[in-house]
Amino acid sequence: MGWAWRREQWAVLWLCVAVLGVALAGAGVGAFEEGTAVYIVTMKQAPVFHKRLDLERFGSSRIAGGGGADTPATSILMKPRHGPAQPMNYGSYLVRLQNSLLKRTLRGERYIKLYSYRYLINGFAVVITPQQAERLSMRKEVANVMLDFSVRTATTHTPEFLGLPQGAWVQEGGPQCAGQGVVVGLIDTGIDPTHPSFADDLITDSYPVPAHYSGICEVTNDFPSGSCNRKLVGARHFAASAITRGVFNASQDHASPSDSDGHGTHTASIAAGNHGIPVVVAGHHFGNASGMAPRAHIAVYKALYKSFGGFAADVVAAIDQAAEDNVDIISLSITPNRRPPGLATFFNPIDMALLSAVKAGIFVVQAAGNTGPSAKSMSSYSPWIFTVGASAHDREYNNYVVLGNNLTITGVGLAPGTDGDSMFTLVAAPHALKNNAARPTEMSLGECQDSSHLDEDLIRGKILVCSYSIRFVLGLSSVKQALDTAKNVSAAGVIFYLDPFVIGFQLNPTPMDMPGLIIPSSDDSKVFLNYYNESLVRDETSNKIVSFGAIAKILGGQNPNYGFSAPKVMFYSARGPDPEDNSLANADILKPNLIAPGSSIWGAWSSLGLDSAEFAGESFAMISGTSMAAPHVAGLAALVKQKFPYFSPAAIGSALSTTTSLSDREGNPIMAQRTYGNPNSTQSPATPFDMGNGFVNATAALDPGLIFDSSYDDFFSFLCGINGSAPVVMNYTGNSCGASAMTGADLNLPSITIAVLNQSRTITRTVTNVASDESYTVSYSAPYGVAVSASPAQFFIPSGQRQQVTFVVNATMNGTSASFGSVGFYGDKGHRVMIPFSVISKVVHGS
Repeated sequence: MGWAWRREQWAVLWLCVAVLGVALAGAGVGAFEEGTAVYIVTMKQAPVFHKRLDLERFGSSRIAGGGGADTPATSILMKPRHGPAQPMNYGSYLVRLQNSLLKRTLRGERYIKLYSYRYLINGFAVVITPQQAERLSMRKEVANVMLDFSVRTATTHTPEFLGLPQGAWVQEGGPQCAGQGVVVGLIDTGIDPTHPSFADDLITDSYPVPAHYSGICEVTNDFPSGSCNRKLVGARHFAASAITRGVFNASQDHASPSDSDGHGTHTASIAAGNHGIPVVVAGHHFGNASGMAPRAHIAVYKALYKSFGGFAADVVAAIDQAAEDNVDIISLSITPNRRPPGLATFFNPIDMALLSAVKAGIFVVQAAGNTGPSAKSMSSYSPWIFTVGASAHDREYNNYVVLGNNLTITGVGLAPGTDGDSMFTLVAAPHALKNNAARPTEMSLGECQDSSHLDEDLIRGKILVCSYSIRFVLGLSSVKQALDTAKNVSAAGVIFYLDPFVIGFQLNPTPMDMPGLIIPSSDDSKVFLNYYNESLVRDETSNKIVSFGAIAKILGGQNPNYGFSAPKVMFYSARGPDPEDNSLANADILKPNLIAPGSSIWGAWSSLGLDSAEFAGESFAMISGTSMAAPHVAGLAALVKQKFPYFSPAAIGSALSTTTSLSDREGNPIMAQRTYGNPNSTQSPATPFDMGNGFVNATAALDPGLIFDSSYDDFFSFLCGINGSAPVVMNYTGNSCGASAMTGADLNLPSITIAVLNQSRTITRTVTNVASDESYTVSYSAPYGVAVSASPAQFFIPSGQRQQVTFVVNATMNGTSASFGSVGFYGDKGHRVMIPFSVISKVVHGS
């Protein structure tokens, strides 16, 4: 599943370290010493990209397609992308400086340098002791030293649900053109290059590898030469930090871009998998699959693994390489395992590397995390990152069991039904042991994991009843094994009832190649068991079962049902408000940015995939999580990038954000699930802290009308505005903070969020017209307890020009509960630009 727990397993050899190119230094080679750890060290000297940008700004070189000296490098229409790379001798020079620093500081001592970062940040990852880290931090060349930390991983119908075939794809020339020329870089668990979703032999017309992309395809025994093609244009892996920690299992995790988990193959296909690939699972055809941008190109940077998840040092190396390779979009379906410590959540190696990626013109998408539904559960923090929450879509797979007492119970299972209208006798596994043995104590027997103890003559032609316990959740038992058991004893079908100890766990539809279902509700399971037990006929003397009186039939669940109450925010999707620091102070930043389909998503599955045992050996899997939502938006961003190739990352994010939908398919407000258990019974209207700007609307995003743009300089000023941040900002960026009072509310974001409204506040937003000349009217709905005025209330804006709008916000009552409103920009040519308005604490003067 997208939120699967990760297990650690010991396996490390120094030979593996050498294979990965890890430099060994110091006195001899031996076992990794106790008390050492991986540290990420950044240096003050500018990295390759920043040096290149400085040269361009001062006229030493120009980027192909760039404007004159008066054009900001990070403006909407001219951003620093796809130019000639800075001569590699500067990058080599930085590596030499890093090595020299280590040798001079740790002379004669043992250390292991894992990575040299040089493109987005100048620094390295190194295995050292805390004492060595302290000495490095004292060097004048060093900006920052941080302990490495762990991270974790957080569709056939969704193109139709998002309106792509009749909308955005049509505008791009159809699925055969949608996304062409755009490279989506995915930092995940790798990819299965043999999957037809990533083949290029289905394409007969011109489909060149984009000229701006400069990545390579790593070649190993399990990722042989020829694995890459015009679709899968690059693939690498990063595991040095994991190997040195001793958690890398070479036989399971694979030191290559190959995907032994399944998660990376799944997310890549959602973003940019080929169009029209048949989805056949358990022998049944469920339709055809397509990525959101089926003509875009894929580059894979594997930094996550089945056994343990991943580590920041490896992820930062992957980000740095993706940027150097000139990807257009980075998609991360990963989140940190804990909230970053320190002055603010924004100051961590991953987010700061992504800030440099944004400076390089790369649009960055990240999953919100699967830690909902509680407030402040957000796992993606920074305003330069586009954070995506998960919603349901309108397709559901349900099957049913009809009992002999005429009760019908809903189940889950991608399975056929029993034959016709015939009713079949129900027999529970513990009641069908050979020789009529006593009730077993081994859970595996009740879970139907072993057919050798079951009486085939008793079960033949009947429906076998099995327990679905916590062991299935932990991977100790499996539905596939139970199905094998049912076949071995010639059962007509199989029904799983939910063990009462499995609480708050949502079951995805599970493929079954025989009639079957899982009853996902503990309450319904009790009803089912009561009927079964009350129908047993027992001997009055011995209490032994004489006959089985319960009967049932299974209605198939292989055909989808389509409803109108979608989208809705899923219970696991992480929520705002955005926590600014570990004290959980609120940031003036809206998170998530929006929601996209993330529940029960079909996607390609690796032939080696182990992450979802129920889909082992299948070529497609249906899984859920914000991990699935993020690549939806990465693919849709590729469509925006294709139409507006010179949009900055902020402009792409704005186009997606201001054009969202705020209602479901029936025209009612989007709902949000509020509890982990029985989530559909606790829904209430979603707020911006649940869904951000709303549900993504790909077609509208291709004609946004107005854009809210922000540059790297804006984000830099925001960081400098955090109290006490100047030294930290200097350490991460190498630049000094000037005087800055900027807060998150002052950033030119397509939303307004005020954590604390102390009496009054003036907020400005600047919009840029990316359509034709148009007149706009500004309308707003003020949050409860707040008075708002806007100026100007109307304006005319020529194409390509900017307009500033000022909002004066006054508290009218004291309160600490968040309240919400909205601002709408309504154009006379049909454009409708909407942004949410959120105020948390309100303080009235003199109260």
